[in-house]
Amino acid sequence: MAPEQQPTKTCLNVGLEDEMEIRGYRPDRVKEVISWVFVILTLGVLRLVFHWRPAWWLRLTKCRCDLSEATLVLLQDQYKELYVEKVRVLSQLEDGKDLHQSDLLLIHRNRLTSETSGTSGNSVTHSSATSEGLPYFVNKKIKYVWAAENDQFEKLKGLEDGVACSFFHGARGLSVTEQAGRRAVFGGNNIEVHVTPIIKLLFTQVLNPFYVFQVFSVILWCFDEYYYYSGCIVIISVISLTTEIHEIRTMQRALKGTVTSNQIVSVCRETGEYEEILSDQLVPGDVLEVPRSGCIMQCDAVLVTGNCIVNESMLTGESVPVTKTPIPNPRQSTSGDMTFNMKDHSRHILFCGTQVIQARYYGNQKVKAVVVRTGFMTSKGELVRSIMFPKPVDFKFSQDAFKFIGALAIIACIGMIYTLVLMIRRGNGVSHVIVRTLDLVTIVVPPALPAAMTAGIVFAQKRLRRQLVYCISPHSINLCGAINVFCFDKTGTLTEDGLDMHSVIPSLSASFQTVVKDVQQLGRQPVVACMATCHSLTIIEDTLAGDPLDLKMFETTNWELEEPGEDATKYDIFVPTVVRPKQPDVVRASESFESIESIPFEIGIVRQFPFSSKLQRMSVIVRSLGSSHFDLYAKGSPEMISSLCRHETMPADFHEVLLHYTQQGFRVIALATRQLRKIGYVKLQRAQRETVECDLVFLGLLIMENRMKPQTRPVIEQLRGANIRPVMVTGDNILTALSIARECEMIKKNDTVISVHVLHSGGDSHPCIQWTYAEDITRQVKEIHTDSENSVNVDIEYSERLHFALTGRTWRLIRQHFPELLPKLVVRGTVFARMSPDQKQQLVELLQEIGYYVGMCGDGANDCGALKTAHTGISLSEAEASVASPFTSKEQNITCVPIVIREGRAALVTSFGIFKYMAGYSITQFISVCVLYWIGANLTDFTFLYIDLFLLTTLCITFGYTSAYPDLVPNVPTVSLISLRPLVSLAMQLVVMGIIQVLTWQYVRTQPWFMPFVPNDDDNYTCHEVTVVFCISSFQYITLSVIFSKGTPFRRSIFTNYVFLANLVICTAVSVYISLYPFPWLANLLMLSLSPSMLFRGQIIGFAAINFFLCLILENVIDSVTLQKCCRGILGSKMQGRKSGFEAIEEDLISASEWGPMSKSTSSFAKLMHLESQPAVSPTVTDENEGNGDSSEVGQGDFTGGKTWEQLDSDNFTVDTMDANDSTVLTGSECTTTTRL
Repeated sequence: MAPEQQPTKTCLNVGLEDEMEIRGYRPDRVKEVISWVFVILTLGVLRLVFHWRPAWWLRLTKCRCDLSEATLVLLQDQYKELYVEKVRVLSQLEDGKDLHQSDLLLIHRNRLTSETSGTSGNSVTHSSATSEGLPYFVNKKIKYVWAAENDQFEKLKGLEDGVACSFFHGARGLSVTEQAGRRAVFGGNNIEVHVTPIIKLLFTQVLNPFYVFQVFSVILWCFDEYYYYSGCIVIISVISLTTEIHEIRTMQRALKGTVTSNQIVSVCRETGEYEEILSDQLVPGDVLEVPRSGCIMQCDAVLVTGNCIVNESMLTGESVPVTKTPIPNPRQSTSGDMTFNMKDHSRHILFCGTQVIQARYYGNQKVKAVVVRTGFMTSKGELVRSIMFPKPVDFKFSQDAFKFIGALAIIACIGMIYTLVLMIRRGNGVSHVIVRTLDLVTIVVPPALPAAMTAGIVFAQKRLRRQLVYCISPHSINLCGAINVFCFDKTGTLTEDGLDMHSVIPSLSASFQTVVKDVQQLGRQPVVACMATCHSLTIIEDTLAGDPLDLKMFETTNWELEEPGEDATKYDIFVPTVVRPKQPDVVRASESFESIESIPFEIGIVRQFPFSSKLQRMSVIVRSLGSSHFDLYAKGSPEMISSLCRHETMPADFHEVLLHYTQQGFRVIALATRQLRKIGYVKLQRAQRETVECDLVFLGLLIMENRMKPQTRPVIEQLRGANIRPVMVTGDNILTALSIARECEMIKKNDTVISVHVLHSGGDSHPCIQWTYAEDITRQVKEIHTDSENSVNVDIEYSERLHFALTGRTWRLIRQHFPELLPKLVVRGTVFARMSPDQKQQLVELLQEIGYYVGMCGDGANDCGALKTAHTGISLSEAEASVASPFTSKEQNITCVPIVIREGRAALVTSFGIFKYMAGYSITQFISVCVLYWIGANLTDFTFLYIDLFLLTTLCITFGYTSAYPDLVPNVPTVSLISLRPLVSLAMQLVVMGIIQVLTWQYVRTQPWFMPFVPNDDDNYTCHEVTVVFCISSFQYITLSVIFSKGTPFRRSIFTNYVFLANLVICTAVSVYISLYPFPWLANLLMLSLSPSMLFRGQIIGFAAINFFLCLILENVIDSVTLQKCCRGILGSKMQGRKSGFEAIEEDLISASEWGPMSKSTSSFAKLMHLESQPAVSPTVTDENEGNGDSSEVGQGDFTGGKTWEQLDSDNFTVDTMDANDSTVLTGSECTTTTRL
């Protein structure tokens, strides 16, 4: 029995992606008074901390309570982000009228349909709406309302869940009162992106911890009369603030301009009359008229009458027009009512933000749709929310940077204690002690650090723009440098968008005929009529438009299409689309049609069943002019069409022919037909597609060629050479995907590919996993030996590496029944086919969970979720669907991928170098100040200004100007600051700097002309010791910039960075000039006390040169391969024990004694294809796929496990014939027990 949940803590959206924990709080006057007393005592500092941590303020000033009593709620999402939201009460309409109890009951029904459909759904009881009103709160633009029957808040929904399809056809419109009531709850139909006022934005930015620390530093420096650098910091901060505010408001305005729209729409009232209103007044349940001339949809609506041609590029990235048809009316069919589902009925939904190009219906009848979702609940609203509230980026470098700053803060605390002890013993005044102690904090933790860190990113962004790659998220650039696996969509990304016709293989009398290259040679055969009619093409502005596959197929027939005209009576129907040959004389030459020479050969398309990825097919019902009956033509994936055809019409070698073409990467479409006799037009219009799409006659196969882009193979070779693992994740057929993977060398020639299948008949049956060779049906598995657990060992011939390939269906079933297997599959998985958009995103998330830094490249079609989820998302589409992708390439190929990775590596190494440089600068200056504090002195204001402004600022800016290395190398940049190599490098350099400073300081004290410093009240620090420490440290800052400015293999040499070189020369020359013989006015300005001996001044330059070469040699030794190998050898066992994620999984797989539940038989791909195409064996595929249907995944040769991974990668395979009838597969718990993967 599950433990009882606390009444004050529960979860919202249980089981969903946006699941959140919620706790209720109410006011506590005593806590509030106590908290404000402490705020006043700390002069507001405590309140500033609570501004950064609002959850702390909530806990300190409020008390926990039941959600029903809460006035504030604390939410924690799946990323551990905390939100504090105020609970409000809805009690009035927009016009100020009170909402009565009955109004609240009516408008808060989650289904809003009980009176019409006869189902109550989850409509709330009277207790949900209290006498005071309806409690609610808003989080991330989504409203949550109180549901008393569940004693919790629930997400407010429209009509998208649990509504019967019959409801939409019964909708008659809302009255003005009903609409106002629903608008009070659902809000206006707006996707509002507020442009934050400048004052509010300024206040928010100034309270950022970085700027607060800068304000603290400036105030402290002003007390210390360090006005010059304070003024510079103020100017830099003002410029930085202005730039940030301008960029934020520019992005907000751009997003607002993209998503905000409002137009006049016509809605039906309950009286049947139509009224024009603004679209922001729409509410769920409104009946909307879709203009015949088209419009931009302002809500999600279900089409109930008429057809619409829609451009959905805003959501999918594809500008291919899509035909939307009315939702089936259960009252006109015998199949009964069904529950509406947004995914299953997407072909009947007009989504918000999409463009309706044309709306059609016969006569003067209106094209009507019922509003189901408005505002941020719509599909467009979800997309905008994902942009406004992105998933937080978890980057090791950023985490370590904060930890490192914490370590610097600890060093600052040590320095503060050191300063306090010295100055108290010396008897300095309190104010002097406080200023000097706090000043040490601004030295160790430099206020300019964040600004300096952005330099490399800004330059990388500019270089990307010059290479036609545009970045809307600059902070994602560093992430690109850590990428070690890159996922690619196939169609439009690796291959060309369009398809080329290869051939047609007609079938007559259950036998394949000769392959035909020129379709026009087939004359008026049914296969040609099927190609000319079975499509969703339409004419838009006198141009034929539609799916590229349909376009190419239709163009090959050399027929022409005519949209519905007035003269439609000869077809005995209302509005047909007509197709006819362009060359009728040639077509009529066919002997079989000599008897109807006088009748034009035209075919009218009277009904269309759109392509469904769930059903993997589309079909049309047509009637030839002069014909006495209707015909049905269907096309789709070969396995689906073959399952619908009569067995006696299928060629015996169907699977072998199919396998022959799919293995070569061709896209194969099956065609079929059926004569519909004794059926009238009215009955035909009401018929369900399942009743007519059966008993088909197989017509043949359509072979389409999807050519690989010429840039694909070189890029994949670059990535493999850089140890970046390429992965293909596509909605296409698995064999087509494997062929492309081989062609672009994502899978090498001699690599072995294992196809993973899950055989499951549904219900309570146990699923089983079957491992098959993915490509060669002649290869079989030889059993070597069987151990006590029936694990089978095999040898594989010439296998350099083992790859897994699986489909979306297999992914879904393994995720459901064998989730522990998925991490091990994705470590070696290379081809993921038939993957829906959700599954693509799941794959990216799983790769991230096991430690990969994941990149994703797609053309925007079905890739939006994966592009947003990946560490680096690159869109090849300029459609609005890619607006959430960090990178967009103008070049429509994957050459942008190595460009982004190279620039990312350069930016990451630059950020590392700048961070180390800033840390080295801070500690070096900390050492200088601590040495001078020992004698009661300090650096003067102008020496600080020279170091901070002239040296540090200019070197930091030009440091990041070095461009990326032109080649991708196998090494990957370090992503952790807190790791052995960067820590040793920084520590050793600082040790050298400290030793050189101390030795130089002691050396000057031994000189005969040396005059010790005498403390004074005028802060006159003119003395030999201050001068020597300043001069030697000036060179050290220059040395550090050179040492930490890494070149190859991730950046070009610093000798190519002419700006940086010029800066180094100028800084070095000025420092030498100041150290040797400065102008008297400059020496007085800097308060320098130069040595009377020119020899000593030269020795300072010599010490600086020794310091430089010593540091340079030391850094080269630390970077040397030999030292790294020695460290690995010494620390190997300890480091190996710390491995986690995909590295640990890979080692696990290599050391496993056996893996994989096995079948002892061999199975051909043709057998598996036939098995998986049977509904009784495998459940209906519900994945979203690309294209109009292809051959499904098939396999051959059962693969058996038992060898270690090393053996599988090295042993030879011996061919042996086995009994194909001896089939033993492990199912259920056996499968789980023996699976070592």
